[in-house]
Amino acid sequence: MLSRLEQAQQKWGGSHSVIDAWLAERQELLLLYCKIAGFSPYDKNEQALPEQVQIQSFCQILMDYLSAGHFEIYDNIVEACKEKGPESAQLAQALYPRIADTTDLALDFNDKYAEASQESPLVEFDSDLSKLGETLELRFELEDELIDNLYANYSR
Repeated sequence: MLSRLEQAQQKWGGSHSVIDAWLAERQELLLLYCKIAGFSPYDKNEQALPEQVQIQSFCQILMDYLSAGHFEIYDNIVEACKEKGPESAQLAQALYPRIADTTDLALDFNDKYAEASQESPLVEFDSDLSKLGETLELRFELEDELIDNLYANYSR
C-alpha cells in the first residue's frame, strides 16, 4: 500500500492542491495503520495490542479520509471527468459506487473500535484490522484509477 501511495504521489503530486492534501492524509492513515498493525519499522509485541489512544487516532484519521473523499473530492473529480467527455464520465460514474462500497467496512471498524475502552476485549481486533487493510487497499486502487481517469487523455 505504501508503494502504491508513493507512485500516486509521484504521478499526480503537484497537479492539484486538493489531491496533494488527500494523498498526504492517505499517507498519515497508512503510517498509523502500519503502526497499530505492528508492521516494520513498528515491531509489535506478539502479546500486546495497540494502545487505545493509537486506535482512536487511527479511527479519527480514517473518518477524516473517508469524509474528504465522499464530501469533497469525489464529486469534484466526477464533475471534472464529465467535462472531459462521455468516456471519462462513464468510467468515473462506474468507479464511484465501487469506492462507496468500501466505506461500509471502514465505518463498521470505526464504530467497533473508536470508542472502545481499554478494558473492552479486542479479541477480533487483528482480524478486523486485516480485513480493513484489504478493503483500504482496494479503495486506494479504485481512487487511483479515478484520479488517473481525470488526467487521462480522451478525445471528444
